[in-house]
This record gives sequence, structure tokens and C-alpha cells, in this order.
Amino acid sequence: MDIGGIDLVIVIVYLVAIPLFGFYFKKYVKTDKDYFLAGRMLPWWVISMSIIGTNIGAYDYIGAAGGAYRFGIAQAHYEWIGAIPAMVLAALLFVPYYWKAGVYTVPEFLGKRYNVAVRVIEALLWGSFLACVLGVFFWASGLMLNEYLGIPVELSLIVTALIVGIYTITGGLAAVAMTDVVQLLVMFIGGIALTVLGLWTVGGWSGLVDKIVPTHPQHFTLFLPLDNPTYPWLGMIFGLGLVLSPAWWCCHQAIIQRTLGARSEWDAKAGMMFAAFPKMFIPVLVVLPGLLALAINPHLAGSDMDKAFPWLIKNLLPTGLAGLVFAAFMAALISSVDSTLNSAATLWTRDIYQRFFVKKASDKHYLKVGRILTFVFILWAIAFAPLTKKFPGIYVAMQTLLSIFQGPTFAITLLGIYWKRANQWGGLFGLLGGVGISTFLFLVMEWSFLYIAWWSFVGALVITVVVSLLTKPDPIEKLEGLVYGLVIKDKGIQDVLKKRAEGK
Repeated sequence: MDIGGIDLVIVIVYLVAIPLFGFYFKKYVKTDKDYFLAGRMLPWWVISMSIIGTNIGAYDYIGAAGGAYRFGIAQAHYEWIGAIPAMVLAALLFVPYYWKAGVYTVPEFLGKRYNVAVRVIEALLWGSFLACVLGVFFWASGLMLNEYLGIPVELSLIVTALIVGIYTITGGLAAVAMTDVVQLLVMFIGGIALTVLGLWTVGGWSGLVDKIVPTHPQHFTLFLPLDNPTYPWLGMIFGLGLVLSPAWWCCHQAIIQRTLGARSEWDAKAGMMFAAFPKMFIPVLVVLPGLLALAINPHLAGSDMDKAFPWLIKNLLPTGLAGLVFAAFMAALISSVDSTLNSAATLWTRDIYQRFFVKKASDKHYLKVGRILTFVFILWAIAFAPLTKKFPGIYVAMQTLLSIFQGPTFAITLLGIYWKRANQWGGLFGLLGGVGISTFLFLVMEWSFLYIAWWSFVGALVITVVVSLLTKPDPIEKLEGLVYGLVIKDKGIQDVLKKRAEGK
């Protein structure tokens, strides 16, 4: 099917307009706080829309649709079990402590709660993950542009880098958040249009089921058997529901960074809480298209299954609407890439560069370093992107990377906030031990990432408790405002918050 001229115009206009819109916010970036946290002036509604825009990215439109094509409706668990409860948990029990601590990153918070070693290890883990997952996002863009426009994958990566790099490097978090707001609206309009037309084409929900069940009887089974190598039901409940999901929403730097830029604690909590409402409808946009593609074209195989979404756009939608939906995908892609870029630069600048290389410099110096690192990560992502082919699908690639350290991170964060007896040595050994367990299970045992996440979480939890009980507790003064039940004393509270916000 040839791409219509109207579609090309829509796509080109969108790809030019978004970086220009983001570049507009350059004038508001004067300091490193402006660049990394939007000057801590984000209102709750911008935070909510930016969180969803960040979370629903190219790996969802490509990876989740491809996962639904492979495994069926069980893929939707990542949006239901794997999101809503954890978002409420994050809003009420975690975000307030991050915001009051006045930190730029989650590792910085853990460094205040435990020690510098924990901060550095977490920063290296998260920073490396974010840098690598950028490659996954870029690869998704390559597949999309290759399938839809016929552009070579390598060239697609460069195009994506140019579009996102222009405003992310110049405008920082403010540009990222505001472009996310626009892109979220485009995503919903395009995704709904594709889903409605797809259901009409296959004869509604009953027609969809009739076309798929004869050849894929388990595709409409919400919980897959225990012997399923990727999505076993027990792993979905324990690994996803109890570990990966809360770890993502409560500890993920790219998600939490929006709340750290909030203008008030209320805005931070409300931003996360309100984001849970539109999240409930995301499977309609990212999972159902994968099933529609399977019903219409059941012949995709191997890595081509990750092309289910772009194939559907190209072969199902009429001229004009196809361009709009493709723009919706690019919106998802750009909102994920820009957020990840900004968060990676924040981690490496604040937790590594400022902590160990140049401790005291001007705001403009750290602003410059952040922009340079953003550019470096773009180059790294382009180089890393082809390695995504080594995993059984884009979604599995990302979740496997996360499972190595998300369980231990969530364990020490949970205990750090809600158990005052957890001390610096417990947190350090719990983190190292948990990552060691997950690495062993991944490399030696070759377990599913869902089971890896669960057992590394349990292992880190046990190690942190045991080591903390066997060693000296941290002084109460260190824990004030960071642990449940130990609020900052009224006297001088504003001075304490101000110093923490300044990183002192």
C-alpha cells in the first residue's frame, strides 16, 4: 500500500512542530534546577499527562501490540495489575517522602536514607538501564518507520535522535513535560481511531474472537499456565503485581522525576493519582491493536510480530487517518525518549559527576554537563539499538533488563521509608545481595524475568532485615523526614527543606 500525500504532510508537519514547540521552552532554562526539575513549578495536571505520556511509549505501541500478537490478552496485565494499584501506592506512600526530601533523583533519596555507596550503585544501575532502554525505544522507532515509510532502520534511528535531541537538550524537563501533554492527546485520538476501525473491520468483538480462537485458543485467557515461559500466571501475580509494578511506579526515575518537579507536595501526589484514571483505558490503545493485527494478518512471524501495530496502520487505515495514527505513534515514541534522556542525564550529572568529579560549581556548569550527557546518551542509544533483536520481543527485552535490579531497589526503598531500624549497612548489602541473586537466576538458571524479580525482591528484603538487626542502627537525626513517623521537627523546617532542595 502506497503512503498517501496527505499522510506524509501530516507526519512531516507533526515531526517539525513538536521539536519547535519543545525548543520554545529553552528561554525558561537558566539553571540546572530548571533543566532537571523544571524549576519545581509543574502543576498537577501537567505531571499527570506527562507521566502517562512517558509511560505509554513506543515500546507499548510496538512491544505491547507485538506481545498481544504473540501471547494474547494476558499482555493487558501490564496495564491493570501492573499499574493502577501501584500508582495509588506511589501517590500516597512514596511520592510525599521524595518531594519533602528535596532531591533530584531516587538514588539521591536512597543516599540520604542509607549512604553514599547505595546512592552510587543505584545511580549506576538506573543510569545504565535508562541509557540501554533508549536503544530499545530507538529500535521501536526504526521498526515503525521502516514498516510504514520504508525508511531503513539505521536512518530511522538518526531521524528520531534529531527530532528528540533538539528540544530535550535545550529545554530540559519543562520542554519534555509540556510536549508530553500535547503528545498524549494525539496518542489517544490516534489510538482510539485505529481500534474502532479495526473492530469494525473484523466484525466487532465476537468477530475478533471467532477469527483468533481456532488457531490460538489461549489468546483470550487472562492467566496463562505455569509452564508458559514468558507470562506464567504465578509469575504475573508475584513478579509483576507485587514487585515489578510497584518498583516501576514507586522507584522509576523517569516516572518519579515529574513529581519531583511539582510546585507543591499536593501537586506531586495529585499528579500521580490522577494519572491512574486514563491508565485504565490504555489496553484499548496498545493491546487490542495486536489482536486485531493477528485477526487480519496471522502470518507475521519472529521479530516481524513487533511490526503488528505499524502493519495495521499501513494496511487498515484510509489516507489522512493513517497519517494521524502514525503521528500518534511518533508522539508515544518521542514522549518516552525525551523523558528517558532527561532522566538519564539527571542521574549521571547529579549522582555521579557532581558527587565525585566536580562537587562545587556554578549552576550553568552543571546545566552544560547535563546537556552534553544528553547528547552522549543519544549516540549511545543509536549504537545499542540493534541488540534489541536478541530478545523475544521488545517488551520482554525491557522487562528483562528491569528485573535485574528492580526487586532489590523496591525492597530497600520500602524498608527505608517504613522501617526505621533499616540502616545503611542493611540497605547496602540488601541491594548488592538482591542484584547478585537476580544476576545468578538470569545468567545461570535462565528463569523468567517475573520469577527473577520476585525472588531478588525477597532475597534483598531478608538480607536488609538481617544485616540491619546485626549492626548498629542509624541515628534518629539522620532519619527525620525520610522515614514514616519521623517528621522533621517544626523548628527550622523550612531551612531543612531548603538545604535539602539545594543538595546540602
